[in-house]
Amino acid sequence: MKLLSAFLLPAVIVCVALPAGAADPVDIQRTLQGVEDRYNHTQTLQLGFTETYRVQGRVRVERGELFLRKPGRMRWQYTAPAGKLFVSDGKFMYSYTPQENRAEKMKMKEADDLRAPLAFLLGKLHFADDFREFRAHPEAQGIYITAIPKSDKLPYSEISFLVAPDSSIRNLEVKGQDNSLLQFTFDNEKKDPKIQDSLFRFEAPAGAEFVDSSNTR
Repeated sequence: MKLLSAFLLPAVIVCVALPAGAADPVDIQRTLQGVEDRYNHTQTLQLGFTETYRVQGRVRVERGELFLRKPGRMRWQYTAPAGKLFVSDGKFMYSYTPQENRAEKMKMKEADDLRAPLAFLLGKLHFADDFREFRAHPEAQGIYITAIPKSDKLPYSEISFLVAPDSSIRNLEVKGQDNSLLQFTFDNEKKDPKIQDSLFRFEAPAGAEFVDSSNTR
């Protein structure tokens, strides 16, 4: 999978659609504002993640640790499968798949991946810029929100996320246009930890096939 860059769209007025029994518009706006305030005032993040990908009856579960630094830098470091890696230095995206012993370089702004809804944490987060409709309902662990993007040309049709009382995002689900479902569960979130610059520099393992796609698009 590759990373999508088209996650900032022109701002318009948000249309809030709520099902029966859900939180009222004031509550949902307050919840979204809390998420924006939390992440817009954070420069670095460190989280544990479990990633589940479902498509056409197949299920793949992977785990690891995520490091983020504004602007535009991220590192998805997998422990299962061990060695799998996605790194962004803000300009280019690099991936390494140990099963294939293959590394690839691509332009971040031209890459294409369902993990794009998480990339908004790397920029200035403002939900009204990206989404045209929101639905919400309370759950035991917080408020569950489904957001419909403004553009129908993205690889995903909607995202859903669970917002905890401290305004952190605990779960994220991304529905693909191909009916796939990408789910993330996050834990052990650390705000503004000290993260070494070296984590966002990629070096392909010795002997790995290296494909440079950054000059072919």
